[in-house]
Amino acid sequence: MKLKGLVLALAMAFLVSACSTEPESVKIGAVLSATGPASFLGEPEKNTMQMLQEEINAKGGVLGKKLEIVIYDDETDVNKCVLAAKKLLDKDGVVAVAGPSVSGNTLAIIKFFEEAKIPLVSCAASEKIVTPVNAWVFNTPQLDRHAVTRIMLDAKAKGLNNIAIITVSNGFGQSGRAVLQELLPPNGFNLVADEVYGPKDTDMTAQLTKIKAAGADAIICWGTNPGPAVVARNRVQLGIDTPLYMSHGVASKKFIELAGPAAEGIMLPAGRLIVADQIPDDNPQKPLLLSYAKAYTEKYNAPVSTFGGHGWDSIKLIVEAINMGKSAKPADIRDNLEKIKGFVGTGGVFNYSPENHNGLDENAFVMVVIKDGDWKIMD
Repeated sequence: MKLKGLVLALAMAFLVSACSTEPESVKIGAVLSATGPASFLGEPEKNTMQMLQEEINAKGGVLGKKLEIVIYDDETDVNKCVLAAKKLLDKDGVVAVAGPSVSGNTLAIIKFFEEAKIPLVSCAASEKIVTPVNAWVFNTPQLDRHAVTRIMLDAKAKGLNNIAIITVSNGFGQSGRAVLQELLPPNGFNLVADEVYGPKDTDMTAQLTKIKAAGADAIICWGTNPGPAVVARNRVQLGIDTPLYMSHGVASKKFIELAGPAAEGIMLPAGRLIVADQIPDDNPQKPLLLSYAKAYTEKYNAPVSTFGGHGWDSIKLIVEAINMGKSAKPADIRDNLEKIKGFVGTGGVFNYSPENHNGLDENAFVMVVIKDGDWKIMD
């Protein structure tokens, strides 16, 4: 009888073990450009996600389980990004993925998430990421369209009608250029010059010389570091005093550092994070922005950037979707992301829907100017 009881007990234990397939943690993946040319984007995103993992787990995790964020560095290389994404989907068993940091890398991996039916919440800003809507793909940065709208409103108020654009020939730059070409003419602006530069170009005097000859009232540069800093320096070297707007792709202190004195007076649309102490106290974002900035600065001894904020938003939105549905199944996360309304993030107040996988509008931006080596709100 004792032997029979032992066999029965062992059989029951085996059955319990075999039937128990619940994972011990909620595993979210991330592909970021922590090194390489876009490290100024990916490094603060990686830091932020690691900080969030610690904070969330200290408060009990997600659905009572430990949050595990599996982060791969794509080194700003599209091929390495593809390999990392496939590893997350095929081997790591993640329920959702945050990132990549750059638009080109994001666009290269979207199809894999659609095939795997795993939600992707990108930290990159190209409009092509979420337009047209892909059921499994979302993003957190304000869109090019929102940025162009804020620039146009400012230029119109200043009577700057003849516009020259200079854009980088990568995913982010091409997307911004297309929106500029689409929106400027019907809104009463004359596009007097349309110049392009390569991501690795180190001198833009040829393009700026053509722009100077075109008689522009204002210049709009669309790109991410280091190219825009080169444009800023070359503009000063050529004695061009035409007002210069940058895109939201340079909203970090790294741009001011790279451009040096040539950054003075440059204007751009930016999220409120980099000017958190200047926004009104009744703004719903202010407590979050100040709290995140304090925690990040104390932990990493470095200033916050808009881009680290994109990392914060991507992870927190995924966690919010999990908590809303009390489920970490990928399909449920996707469905609940579309239901998120009024979520206060670093980039703005998010309102996702089946028709809108960005969730922001132009009000997520403020216009800032670089003054005395720092950001100042213009409006």
